[in-house]
Amino acid sequence: MPKEPKFTALLKQMAEVSAEAAVLTIECVKATDFEKVVEYAKQIKAYEKKGDKILVQIFEELNKTFITPFDREDIHNLANCLDDVMDRMNSCAKKIMLYRPRQIPEGALILAQLVNRASDIILNAVSELSSIKKNASNIKKLCNELHEIENSADEVYEDFLSNLFANEKDNIEVIKLKEILQELEKAADAAEDVGKIIKTIIVKYA
Repeated sequence: MPKEPKFTALLKQMAEVSAEAAVLTIECVKATDFEKVVEYAKQIKAYEKKGDKILVQIFEELNKTFITPFDREDIHNLANCLDDVMDRMNSCAKKIMLYRPRQIPEGALILAQLVNRASDIILNAVSELSSIKKNASNIKKLCNELHEIENSADEVYEDFLSNLFANEKDNIEVIKLKEILQELEKAADAAEDVGKIIKTIIVKYA
């Protein structure tokens, strides 16, 4: 495999940004004071912008690098999916700030914790891509964990929807809460997509 470390380094930087934002997302979901919500949302947005800059850098490097360590399409897709995870967390925080729901349900915290766990797993998996042959078995296990987390997130979201439609009588609150938790559920979906792309890379190169 050609030795071109800049792509794995940049992908790791994106994963680090996402992991940091995931911690803040938990705090944003837990916050009861609106000023705290705004503060966390702004911090998450700053990480989202940082991730976007790294994404642009990856695309620029793809355009000018003749030999890449993995298929260009795989690097492109992996970077996009990492960005999707970050974008969903940012969207969740923004909606909490804009919608100001009466109360954030427990399901949101559970989903945020699952996304946080997924972000840590992604960081571990991406960090091992630089030695993919040596670490292939462990990377596969990490990717399988992302699949399990996505399944758990689906169950939490479905339970939340069931309770929401059964118990919440305010239609506006229904819309607010559904959209907020949907962003977290989609973040878990995007995290699983990261795992699928990494598995594709393993098949090709490990």
